[in-house]
Amino acid sequence: QVQLVESGGGLVQAGGSLRLSCAASGRTFSSYVTGWFRQAPGEEREFVAGISRNGGNTYYAGSVKGRFTASRDNVKNAVYLQMNSLKHEDKAVYYCAAGRFYGLTQWKQYEYWGQGTQVTVSS
Repeated sequence: QVQLVESGGGLVQAGGSLRLSCAASGRTFSSYVTGWFRQAPGEEREFVAGISRNGGNTYYAGSVKGRFTASRDNVKNAVYLQMNSLKHEDKAVYYCAAGRFYGLTQWKQYEYWGQGTQVTVSS
């Protein structure tokens, strides 16, 4: 069992940066891959970034590649998403997720979820 709690969302101007954090609890956290997803109003939850179990490998959605960086710290049981050069279209609720298999991009393929944190980008 893994519990996830996101933090770090807020209001930022276009072009600015935010760093999201996800605190994980559970003895088996390091055995799970992790991912970041986002969901805008009226839209389906979409994949943002995925991170391997040891954090050594990451992959990104095309819309954020080069601007966002995902990482994790298994000693601290934490996952991070550094978001730079934010755009209006990045506005969404951001979710941290944990799953069993690396490389997955569908939200239904992940087992555990946080409650989400709101990111708003002003023009």
